[in-house]
Amino acid sequence: MTTEDAPDRGAHFVQSLERGLMVVRAFSADHPSMTLSEVARATDLTRAAARRFLLTLVDLGYVRTDGRMFSLTPRVLELGYAYVASAGLPDVAQPHLEDLSARVRESASVSVMEGDDVLYVARVATSRIMAVSIAVGTRFPASTTSMGRVLIAGYDDTELTAYLDRVELKPLTRFTITDTADLRAEILRVREQGYAIVDQELEEGLRSLAAPIRDDSGRVIAAANVSAHANRSSIDDVRRDLLPALLETTARIEADLASVARRDPSR
Repeated sequence: MTTEDAPDRGAHFVQSLERGLMVVRAFSADHPSMTLSEVARATDLTRAAARRFLLTLVDLGYVRTDGRMFSLTPRVLELGYAYVASAGLPDVAQPHLEDLSARVRESASVSVMEGDDVLYVARVATSRIMAVSIAVGTRFPASTTSMGRVLIAGYDDTELTAYLDRVELKPLTRFTITDTADLRAEILRVREQGYAIVDQELEEGLRSLAAPIRDDSGRVIAAANVSAHANRSSIDDVRRDLLPALLETTARIEADLASVARRDPSR
């Protein structure tokens, strides 16, 4: 729908915001990259207006350009993740996390991606497992967390390369992966196996296991994890004792999210 086709708007209506969103929505699976002229045609904007909106989106980090072609960046996903977090994910996930935590006697969480960090949106803690207190709203670098690696593994190859090109890999412990090639290899392993195990990279003594939460289209929209003390759970223990329960939990969360969406299509 072009601005000319739009119904009459109230005095509050900000047409420039509408046009900026039109530019974002112009990109699709069929048109992941477009020239300025193609964006102008798709949005029924003048070239000058389309250029202003595109360059503003570039400045904000939502669009990239090589000088001729424009395409969206992974940062656009923040808008979708923010919606998921506000549209019921914590409420849906919380009882499943409580059940998971009771079954495995470990802390459990759900996170979404916000920028290049994971943002905790639901949590059940059985004990103080880290030096820092973790609660809803806590953020950690995605590169060093099991949930972050699951979320990054949901990127396509272009998005993954863009992430690795910009991320700063800081050594939080002596075990932290700080080489980009090594992190890429680990992300590809996570993508293939469908889960991530991070061994003492965020904090020494902490092992963490995470699995993706997907929407009906198969897109990774969140991640769930369980954490354990390294001195009482080996990597094999984590994989054998915790992974089946975690995968059952993510499947139940996905089923409930799909059910909520069917009952309330506006979500």
